Amino acid sequence: MPPAVLQSPLSRARDSLLLCRGCLGPVGPGAEAGLCARCWEGLLPLPGGRCPRCALVHGDGVCPEVAAWELGDALWDYHGGRPPLGALLLPGIKQGETGWRRALLGRLARAPLPDWSAEVDGVTAVPSTPLHRFLRGFDLGAEAGQLLAGRIGKPFHALLAKGWLSGRQAVRTESQRRRLTRKALRLRSGASPRGIILLVDDVWTTGTTLLRCAQALRSGGADEVRVLALFRAL
Repeated sequence: MPPAVLQSPLSRARDSLLLCRGCLGPVGPGAEAGLCARCWEGLLPLPGGRCPRCALVHGDGVCPEVAAWELGDALWDYHGGRPPLGALLLPGIKQGETGWRRALLGRLARAPLPDWSAEVDGVTAVPSTPLHRFLRGFDLGAEAGQLLAGRIGKPFHALLAKGWLSGRQAVRTESQRRRLTRKALRLRSGASPRGIILLVDDVWTTGTTLLRCAQALRSGGADEVRVLALFRAL
């Protein structure tokens, strides 16, 4: 959208009538995909001083989180912004908001990455179920993984699989999420992870899905797993 000073009176009048789909205020200059510039500013980085493995801020000493990876981080705070932008975007994208999806991936293409991401040998992503991929027509985690692989100049391979009838973690309680079994996620037939693998996901909440994926990668031959999520739920 052009700067306000270059907009015609008709354009300014039109924008004053359009409402942002996030905060319900006027969209104004800088809006994209129906969200105003102020809402997009809600893509907030995580706070400093966080643990290099679980990406949370906790006391000194050994990380209390159970993990099968050496380094882990996320780009944005899932509940950051007003309204909380991650909590708005991801469910909407998974319901078919293609404009939000394009806009988020565009920002992923420009977001600063952890320095250690360039040290990996390959990239993979937490898989969605075949049914969800079929119904949505896309896999956001895989798209993010492919984009990140291109940015760091490393190959992307779909190494992991999830069963057709596996339920969504997002609709489960925290207790149910933490009871996710190892067999829920496995290596694809013929997959052979080697070296340092970057595991990409859209949102990191309890970390149980990442744990099961990392365990499968390590069991399959990966020397090390590192985790990078788009959003971290703090």
